[in-house]
Amino acid sequence: MTRIADPQINFADMEFLTQGIDLDPILKRTSEFLDNQSEIVKLVGQDLQWGLKKPDTGRTAITPAQVLRSLVLMRIKNWDYRELRERIADGYTLRRFTGFYSRRVPKHDAFNRAFNKLRPQTLKALNELVLKAAVDRGLEDGKKLRVDTTVVETDIHHPTDSTLLWDVVRVITRLMSRLAELLPNGIDGFSDRRRSARRRMQEIQRMTPGQRHALQQDKYRQLIAITQQVVRNARGGLAKTKDECAVDLLDDILIGELRRSIEHYCQLGDRVIDQSRRRVLKGEQVPLEEKIYSIFETHTDLIKRGKVQKPIEFGHKIFLAESARGLITQYDVLQGNPSDHLQVAPSLKRHQETFGFAPALYSSDRGFFSDENSHACQDVKLVCIPQRGGKRTAEREAFEKSPEFKKGQRFRAGIEGRISVLFRGRGMKRCLAEGRERFEVLVGAAVLTNNLMTIAHLLNQKQKRLRRAA
Repeated sequence: MTRIADPQINFADMEFLTQGIDLDPILKRTSEFLDNQSEIVKLVGQDLQWGLKKPDTGRTAITPAQVLRSLVLMRIKNWDYRELRERIADGYTLRRFTGFYSRRVPKHDAFNRAFNKLRPQTLKALNELVLKAAVDRGLEDGKKLRVDTTVVETDIHHPTDSTLLWDVVRVITRLMSRLAELLPNGIDGFSDRRRSARRRMQEIQRMTPGQRHALQQDKYRQLIAITQQVVRNARGGLAKTKDECAVDLLDDILIGELRRSIEHYCQLGDRVIDQSRRRVLKGEQVPLEEKIYSIFETHTDLIKRGKVQKPIEFGHKIFLAESARGLITQYDVLQGNPSDHLQVAPSLKRHQETFGFAPALYSSDRGFFSDENSHACQDVKLVCIPQRGGKRTAEREAFEKSPEFKKGQRFRAGIEGRISVLFRGRGMKRCLAEGRERFEVLVGAAVLTNNLMTIAHLLNQKQKRLRRAA
């Protein structure tokens, strides 16, 4: 059991503060901004206490403020957990920013456990509070809005039916081997078919286009038969040993977890076998919603955006809306591959809820164009969405050649740079965490970090203007 308590500053911390060591300007302004946002820290604390029966007892844990600041620092620097811990422990300025000061910095897995307690809806609420604080300080007026969609990849290999079948064989075999080691009498009747499955998979992968036409189906039949045998034998082994248990209580708990994992992957194996048989052997076109692209990240979607360099992407489509000051006012992790034009009306509605009025300028690329969106943007003074397809009328042609429209499209191009910063600087290009919730937390943390750094930059600029005026 752990308890969350704000640590007191000791004499060693006071001595460090008297040395005049100051933070980086952006980190310093971010720290000052977070100091005034008690509601944000309170939301983080609610997630950290989730599931604890007695949160006020036990040894002292990482405080909500330390968790929030460490998460922001991790995304600012794009570090992993080990480097985050080492950098904080080695530098006083980072100790000061994260709130650890001269106290012992916990191990990297403590940060991992703390971050895993944060929920996607909490990160979205944090971003809304940060945006509200920026509006209250006069840093954002909401008069301009630019939107776009992008794809954040999940951490999977390129999926083919042969590699998915091989994944099922090797994972179930590995788990059954662990289960056999824990059971007193082991498991009889389960054979290791990894070698033959790997060979069939490699033979399929190495085929030339000419060989595929003649030999692919036969090799797939062999690989599917091996996978079916492994799944069937695994379920048979679970049925035979369902009443067996270990002497040690901890081993018995681990046996229960292994049984649930094996049954989970057996169910995924059934889906992969059915998908491979329908697509390869029967020649069917399997619908996208019925396909599985990874047995580890089952939430992965196949995204086609018409990009020449990447015609197919595996992950989730992300909708982003950015203001003229660089604040991301809206973000959503979309389900499947919906058309971009479906996001215009909801984004305008959320903008009106946030700022109380429609933006004077709404800009996007041609993927957001539709006749329905032209009616949805009636309250917007200038709508800069190029027409997609069809013959343009003379009036439309003149409008898209006007200086105002071209200026709006140049404004729209700024969100491409923002996406690039999120990918390269905030680690949002590929999500290495497991599960849909961790995926959404990564996106929310990257957006939150971007907004905090933007607010810090705007506050520094505002202070410089006041100094020059004085």
